[in-house]
Amino acid sequence: MSSVDDAAKPPPAEPYRSRVAATRVICIANQKGGVGKTTTAVNLATALAAAEKQVLLIDLDPQGNASTGLGISRNDRANSSYQLLVGLANLPATVHQTLVPHLFCTPASGDLAGAEIELIGLDRREFRLKDALAGRLDGFDYVLIDCPPSLGLLTLNALVAADAILIPVQCEFYALEGVTALTRTVERIRRALNPNLTIQGVVLTMADKRNNLSVLVESDVRAHFGDAVYETVVPRNVRLSEAPSHGKPALLYDFHSAGAQAYVHLAREMLARERKREAATT
Repeated sequence: MSSVDDAAKPPPAEPYRSRVAATRVICIANQKGGVGKTTTAVNLATALAAAEKQVLLIDLDPQGNASTGLGISRNDRANSSYQLLVGLANLPATVHQTLVPHLFCTPASGDLAGAEIELIGLDRREFRLKDALAGRLDGFDYVLIDCPPSLGLLTLNALVAADAILIPVQCEFYALEGVTALTRTVERIRRALNPNLTIQGVVLTMADKRNNLSVLVESDVRAHFGDAVYETVVPRNVRLSEAPSHGKPALLYDFHSAGAQAYVHLAREMLARERKREAATT
């Protein structure tokens, strides 16, 4: 995987390139807040881009933290995921080049906070994002969708548009309970709206090996979900917490920190899984 230390160099003149394989759309979701969802979205996207994958991160969380973490200011979000959902802009109009080569972002704006209510009255309300992405993803290897910490219409749109869901799980007491509820929701969506939706994986976050509870939760999650759980465990790390305030992913802020390196390893593990999946389908 190539380093991202040179990420300040100018972006390529043409953000999209032709490709043969289908774009893989993965939503990063957990109905529980504070589990490292946005941190995972930003840093996994950066690590995939460092591996020279063309990546689009769609920020679907009204808080807009993923957009901020990629250095996109509030003033630069005139065309955002809100406009995309309600049909006021098409996908190319919302895509921003980030500081990281190969990484692009459709940011979230404050307007997204009211989108849940607006979507109720729109046609195909559960399919708005899927319809907006259809036929417009040529050139991207991966689309990652950062979801809000709820199971409302925004998250539902992400799950309907996605090929798979990646579930971050914090190493704390109520972790398994929340993920079990989310997997039931995935099953319902698979039956009713998106039969192709799969669980791409479960990633353990905010782990502290010195804490017996973290070790116990990790053991329980692995026992429950088996091979779906990634071997990589993201530690609780100060650099991961500091990076967003500088408008950078942790991989740019401190590439050699334990948190940044965990996401490098997670990306490698994810790409290995994807190669196995592609080989199995062909």
